[in-house]
Amino acid sequence: MYLERSIDIELRAWKDASNRKPLLIRGARQVGKSTAVRNLSTLFDYFIEINFDEQPAYQSLFTNTADINEIIEQLTIITQTEIIEGKTLIFLDEIQASLPAISKLRYFYEKKPNLHVIAAGSLLEFALSELPSFGVGRVRSVFMYPLSFNEFLGALNEGKLIELIRKSNALTPINPILHEKLKTYIKKYEIIGGMPQAVRSYVANGDLLEVQRILDDLIISIQADFVKYKKQIPPESIKSVFNSIVQQVGTKYKYTNDYTSLTNSVIKQVIHLLEMAGLVYPVVHSSSNGIPLGAEINPKKIKMLIFDTGIYQRILGLDIASLLLKNDHDVVNKGNIAELFVGLELLKYTSCYEKVALHYWHREAKNSQAEIDYVVQLQEHIIPLEVKSGTKGAMQSLYLFLAEKKAKYGLRLSLENFSEYDQVKVLPLYAVSNIYSINHHL
Repeated sequence: MYLERSIDIELRAWKDASNRKPLLIRGARQVGKSTAVRNLSTLFDYFIEINFDEQPAYQSLFTNTADINEIIEQLTIITQTEIIEGKTLIFLDEIQASLPAISKLRYFYEKKPNLHVIAAGSLLEFALSELPSFGVGRVRSVFMYPLSFNEFLGALNEGKLIELIRKSNALTPINPILHEKLKTYIKKYEIIGGMPQAVRSYVANGDLLEVQRILDDLIISIQADFVKYKKQIPPESIKSVFNSIVQQVGTKYKYTNDYTSLTNSVIKQVIHLLEMAGLVYPVVHSSSNGIPLGAEINPKKIKMLIFDTGIYQRILGLDIASLLLKNDHDVVNKGNIAELFVGLELLKYTSCYEKVALHYWHREAKNSQAEIDYVVQLQEHIIPLEVKSGTKGAMQSLYLFLAEKKAKYGLRLSLENFSEYDQVKVLPLYAVSNIYSINHHL
């Protein structure tokens, strides 16, 4: 069973483009990179898939010669598959295992621009760090994440709900019955997460206990990879930092914490490695006085997100029954799973061709503490986002930000239906995707 992904649209557009470059699909392990390419291959007459991890002998093809025509000729003979421009898709999987293959991607563009070539890898960023200029301008990167909430709804054949969310706003909120249905879906998604294997199992069987077992397997697989990150850093040290990030989701990350005894220097190194693996994302403080937001960051103030809510709740051992049955998220983790969900959704609905940074705002002043969970740039506007785990909660920080920064409006994301309070627009948690088109509803 194939789960439709939003990246499928981009892959089909790339297939039909008159001027294309080899594609490099980047993302964490098991987010669906290879599966999406195999789905695209059904549109071609011929398909060649090489996995450099499982078939290391193929590395010699790219090591022994720099001649692309010779490589293509040998590939044709070895695979007994026609390689015809416009009709054949060549997929180089786990390409991080072959630095020469990565280096030669650029030559496909220069020598065979009409040939369709895609490469992917689960630990690709580590290899690319050794080849900083491997194909600038000649290879196009696309970034892939676990399934978004909209993709999750699509997997459940709820396409009409997706369209309804897109069309809804404060003037035309969602029918209360459907709103309650979507609230249930959002809670299930937070438990299941967006890893394709977990979603596929739930769609097929509807068994949340089996999903938990799959998530356990994925966690073991993720941790088994730690040994591949950097020889100088023991896997146990990487695991302890990873767990410390999980424990501190939604709060300013403290390098001196109860979960690891490593030095700040080593912790920073490990965080960088985990970022490269696509397992964690930083949310960096921005003064938010103007655009771009990245111009006024304070790298000493960061929050960290883990890449999937399902993996997150499983590592923490959250009470999934309470999450499903209660009307807010406070029963599980003081609402941090809601904040994690929103941050991940913000990444998933941006362009797949760019690696987007996340920002938050925090003011530490005597008798005036204030924090905004996320700050985003929409066209020329800086928009503050406040995440609430339930349907209640004050908005002092949001109003303070609006007044101090003279922002046009703010967004509150909660379990409420679409509505408005003065300068604050309320979006249900299930409508994060609407943020990027919010100006259409001003």
